[in-house]
Amino acid sequence: MSAAPRIGVLLVDDEDLIRAGLRAILDSEPDLEVLGEAADGAEVPGLVSRLLPDIVLMDVRMPAVDGIRATGHLLSTMDSPPKVLVVTTFENDEYVYEALRAGASGFLLKRARPEEIVAAVRTVAAGDTLLFPAAIRRLADRHAAGRGGDRLAGAGLTAREAEVLRLMATGLSNVEIAGELFLGVQTVKTHVGNVLGKLGARDRTQAVIRAYESGFIPVAG
Repeated sequence: MSAAPRIGVLLVDDEDLIRAGLRAILDSEPDLEVLGEAADGAEVPGLVSRLLPDIVLMDVRMPAVDGIRATGHLLSTMDSPPKVLVVTTFENDEYVYEALRAGASGFLLKRARPEEIVAAVRTVAAGDTLLFPAAIRRLADRHAAGRGGDRLAGAGLTAREAEVLRLMATGLSNVEIAGELFLGVQTVKTHVGNVLGKLGARDRTQAVIRAYESGFIPVAG
């Protein structure tokens, strides 16, 4: 029986020590493989095209091309871009919020424990988002106020979809939302898919950010 394909990762950080530490952590796992490294966002498009990673661990602050621009470029120019997990020193970094708006699937703190880093990569590779509700709320409180207007007004969410979006913003999984609303998990998946489609969001994180920016979910209080 052939082994399951490993999750390919590209490391992008201008600090050699950070890249070395991440490589040691990820390469020690049987299902993970670091395919390459870059010290700046300018190197990312070429490496992604050549190496075809599943996940890019992207530092948000780099000297030439930062993680925001690199993430936005990947997701806007590639038909099947890799998932992007931004890496940061501080969770309230303004760059993190902009990277999430650009389409990153979540963020990871550089001080995270090895098992948290591994779990984050696996979570994002599986198609889930790494959503930290409290942190997203704090970031939105600082950066979203007055920015988006009522962007959800014309989205046409049903009452049930709006309910699902509010629960998504609290970080609940599909299974947990199903339990909360007494629905089947497949029904919840359908509602989540409808929400993402109507909001033009790549994933749950972007949908939640849109909900905050529109005022649909208050950031204060």
